[in-house]
Amino acid sequence: MSVFLLPMKTCKAIEIVMSKYWWQSQKQSRGVSWLSWNKLCNHKNSGGLGFKDLRQYNIALLGKQSWRLLVNESALVTRVFKARYFPKSSFLAAPLGNNPSYVWRSLFETKNLMLAGVRKSIASGLQTPILDVPWLPHEDCPFVQSDHPALKISWCLH
Repeated sequence: MSVFLLPMKTCKAIEIVMSKYWWQSQKQSRGVSWLSWNKLCNHKNSGGLGFKDLRQYNIALLGKQSWRLLVNESALVTRVFKARYFPKSSFLAAPLGNNPSYVWRSLFETKNLMLAGVRKSIASGLQTPILDVPWLPHEDCPFVQSDHPALKISWCLH
């Protein structure tokens, strides 16, 4: 589950088996469903029993692997994926590409999730690139603008 994206049908089939196990006490008994499966999947503080929505759990585990691609640049798996799928960019800017592996397709599924929540930490600023990096969440001009005389480059064309 943490490397491959499970098909939606498979997740639903597993959830059906889990719910049948939970609700049916005997093989002959049909059982009584007191709450819907979606409500049982809510957190305990929200009135549920804390069961996992398998699709969301699968995406979360894949997101963890994608996070490792962003953070551990020297890891072997990161270097392999970078060489194959995003040699001149980062994971967040990588396209799906032609003939991708199932693992890359699975990790690529989490890209939008990562883009929605990932933030760059500047820290001391020594290793933070400024030029040609879209820092601002503005669609027309995502680049930093400055009138400082030391900066001789115009980042945003109007």
